[in-house]
Amino acid sequence: MPLLDQEAKRILEERFSSDNIMALATLDDGEPAVRYVNVYYEAGSFYSITYALSGKMQQIARNPSVALAGEWFTAKGQGENLGWFGLDKNRCLAEKLRSAFHQWIDNGHNDFNDQNTIILRIRLKSGVLFSNGRRFELEFDDE
Repeated sequence: MPLLDQEAKRILEERFSSDNIMALATLDDGEPAVRYVNVYYEAGSFYSITYALSGKMQQIARNPSVALAGEWFTAKGQGENLGWFGLDKNRCLAEKLRSAFHQWIDNGHNDFNDQNTIILRIRLKSGVLFSNGRRFELEFDDE
């Protein structure tokens, strides 16, 4: 769980516990690489559906340090491949992602029979959140 005051926690959950588009930065041989991803927030982590063989996942495998930027929010964290979307251990999270991404998840872009269709977890370490003229410095615990 994040080490956050209640107001910051409420804002994060309210603002990001649905489909959001954010910029995800990884490192590609020491150089930044940035792309937009659809993400869903829950309890100190963002989650995305992606392809295990993609450039971003190859970069995360070599160096899991990542950064996110969204509307009035920036954060640093660690990327983690949670494995195939269809794994039994991912069932509960996959259902949440299906619900959050319901507008596009079955548009043919994802092949959920392909075991390379995976869930990416971005475990947050620190960040900055702005809301109604307030600035929240965010620190997240290691679990």
